[in-house]
Amino acid sequence: MASIHPDPFSPECIRKLKQLFNDSGRWVFLTGAGISAESRIPTFRGKDGYWTVGSKEYHPQEMATRSMFSLQPEEVWSWYLYRRTICRSAKPNPGHLAIVKFESLLQDRFLLVTQNVDGLHLRAGNTVDRTFQIHGNIDFVRCINDCHTDLLPLPDALPSKTKGSPLTDEERALLKCSQCGDWLRPHVLWFDECYDEAHFRFRSALEAAHDAKLLLVVGSAGATNLPMQMSEIALRSGACLIDINPEDNPFRQMTQRAECGFSFEGESGIILPKLLAALRSAY
Repeated sequence: MASIHPDPFSPECIRKLKQLFNDSGRWVFLTGAGISAESRIPTFRGKDGYWTVGSKEYHPQEMATRSMFSLQPEEVWSWYLYRRTICRSAKPNPGHLAIVKFESLLQDRFLLVTQNVDGLHLRAGNTVDRTFQIHGNIDFVRCINDCHTDLLPLPDALPSKTKGSPLTDEERALLKCSQCGDWLRPHVLWFDECYDEAHFRFRSALEAAHDAKLLLVVGSAGATNLPMQMSEIALRSGACLIDINPEDNPFRQMTQRAECGFSFEGESGIILPKLLAALRSAY
């Protein structure tokens, strides 16, 4: 049975990681809101996620839906532009940078699967080809009608947004599709939508979990479906599981069931650089 370690210097863990590093198998990193919280991006379900329209306060699970967008597209866009302002003001932290170094070491044996839409992993230096953004990216848009399949960057002319401010005429014009004239939508997975391969790499993420020799989960609470499926698949396939999180979570519990499993309690910005240094010193 796996145990919780205060730091990643367990000789047993380092020996296993060295063995896996010298193997030819793939290492899959799965990141959640916790690593972004270390960059001071509020978690999606925290108090800063709520949005007030008139006298009513909406939960994120209500705002981040296609049904809400169909009813109040301007309010949804104001909320997302405010969240994007927060994301753009944040900077990658030592946890992000350590994952970049892991990619540099592992090359094509590395895959990053992130639930975060803030783009911090890419800004830190991870490559697009080895990064699956399974919930999308708040910096991109696509047509709400799918009149074309293009994924477009949000226009640079969009200014920063303060909380509660309505759309301006300029913002409204920039958020319309140039081909059909209807709204562009944020390129994110909404609560009333399903994962798919074309936009969110659903099938590819499951296949990667099946083939993984190591699944390393960072800062995820286990509240979404695809990450949980990936972990269960990796567990059944005999992968080594590592969970890094300040709090207990379903992934930590899976490490207890795994033949090879390690849990580190703490922030990724502290633990991942130590883990990387310990691994480097072992070979």
